[in-house]
Amino acid sequence: MNDLSLNHLAIIMDGNGRWAVNKNKSRAFGHKEGAQTAKKIINDCVQKKIPFLTLYTFSSENWLRPKEEIDSLMELLSFMLQKEIKNMMRNNIRFNVVGRLEEIPKKTKEFLELTINKTKNNSGLFLTLALSYGGRQEIIDAMNSILESNIEIINEDILKNHLYCPELPDADLIIRTGGENRLSNFLLWQSAYAEIYTSKKLWPEFETSELDKALEDFKCRNRKFGKV
Repeated sequence: MNDLSLNHLAIIMDGNGRWAVNKNKSRAFGHKEGAQTAKKIINDCVQKKIPFLTLYTFSSENWLRPKEEIDSLMELLSFMLQKEIKNMMRNNIRFNVVGRLEEIPKKTKEFLELTINKTKNNSGLFLTLALSYGGRQEIIDAMNSILESNIEIINEDILKNHLYCPELPDADLIIRTGGENRLSNFLLWQSAYAEIYTSKKLWPEFETSELDKALEDFKCRNRKFGKV
């Protein structure tokens, strides 16, 4: 455990498109720069020995975006998975995905499954990408799974065990970049007592120094979990 008592860090990576538009570039260019930021932050979390990192990569609502943008995002994801697999193995990263993966294009889904299988025995950072993901959808899917199991009385443990990844603990800190102050359907079950930190930096501008600011702020929070 790191000295921040931070077990699970989750990040809403917002602002790729706005950053690109501000520079008169394509949104695809913004997503490419955002992928490089993600790489830096992942490596920094490895160095900081943060056990769990979840990145909001593509929401269920993002399917409403133009097809050209969606296709470029899926191609970028496939490319980054191929490129970074050696880095994941070298840094002992275990790769994970949550979301409705049946909606992901076949080629990208194959790269996701390959990376999951390749890194499944790693014991370092548990890196999760939320893809085709929505917090409400996750809870609905969990409830349907419970109904199929013929369970009649539900408690928190039962519901948690039917989420996309029961192994994923509650989030301790959620960082959102881009200056917005909302969860946008992200980890609704797991964020019940999460601390929330908003950065005005757009995601491609989010440096490791900005992460340090968020972690310092987290250290100063008084987490009561409903207690006095």
